[in-house]
Amino acid sequence: MSAIQILEWARGPLFKVALSIFVVGMTYRLFRILLLGWPKDYAPPRGSAVVGVIKTYAKSLIILPFLPPKFPSARHRPLTYMAGGLFHVGLFAVIFLGAAHIEAWHGVIGLRWPALPTPIVDGFAVLAIVSLFVLASNRYINPVTRMLTGVGEWLNILFVMLPLLTGWATYHHIFGIEYNALYAAHMLTVDWLILWIPFSRLSHFLTYFVTKTMHGIKFGRIGVEP
Repeated sequence: MSAIQILEWARGPLFKVALSIFVVGMTYRLFRILLLGWPKDYAPPRGSAVVGVIKTYAKSLIILPFLPPKFPSARHRPLTYMAGGLFHVGLFAVIFLGAAHIEAWHGVIGLRWPALPTPIVDGFAVLAIVSLFVLASNRYINPVTRMLTGVGEWLNILFVMLPLLTGWATYHHIFGIEYNALYAAHMLTVDWLILWIPFSRLSHFLTYFVTKTMHGIKFGRIGVEP
């Protein structure tokens, strides 16, 4: 098969299969969580569950990421905290704010939104790649994290790193490889990542929002700052 044929297959049939498995797998995970149920709280509420949820998300996604000293983990593991935060910011910008990816989202869900300038998205891509490399290096160098890191964790890092690297290489036309071949490699790594997520800890992006909502409701009802 030529590079163009592989690219057409990766963008077409393989992408559709990967996306279908992703949707089914993540839906299954979500329903498993929801079917665990929610214990009934018999105590009278002292505050608002809605306010608790809003405060939880505001502190987790807006306020605390920019106030590292507020987090004990930031004081004890500053490198991991900062690299982890910068990686997620960079990854979000690349996936959701890059013009090419917005067009891909339009093909899937039929929606478009404004994109960031391409050089800025390119900078976020480099930020995500460097931050992920720092996180991986720290996992290997630190004896505690190395002991806690199994094959699955290393595969997660690899399968996230490859789409970032191949996408960045495709945009810059580097490595002396034909553009279509680089683009095909990027799409293949993206397809594999989409397939991999439901079966790995990378699915935490879904459970994160579930647990944050649950914590917000709990703290809001008892009138405690989340």
